[in-house]
Amino acid sequence: MGFFSWIVFGALAGWAANLLIGGRDRRRGCLFSVLVGVVGAALGGLIYRLATGKEKTFDFDFPSFGVAVLGAVVLLALLRLVLGGRRDHRQSRDRL
Repeated sequence: MGFFSWIVFGALAGWAANLLIGGRDRRRGCLFSVLVGVVGAALGGLIYRLATGKEKTFDFDFPSFGVAVLGAVVLLALLRLVLGGRRDHRQSRDRL
């Protein structure tokens, strides 16, 4: 895929992952969705390779999109675990 295709593919995968994860921080913006989608696609490819032993080539098709969304969901869940505790701590401290 070309550079522009990766941007579009990443934006769609990041948007879909944001819809699946939900929550208060669901609306972070287009650039965040693109970054999560592209990094999530790479992470999804790694997960796919570890699970099946086969390398995943990303084309504009549904299986590739599913792998990219899966990686983006994993990435968002990891970000929520790492950053979620800090955010809750700051919010409770601000209330005092």
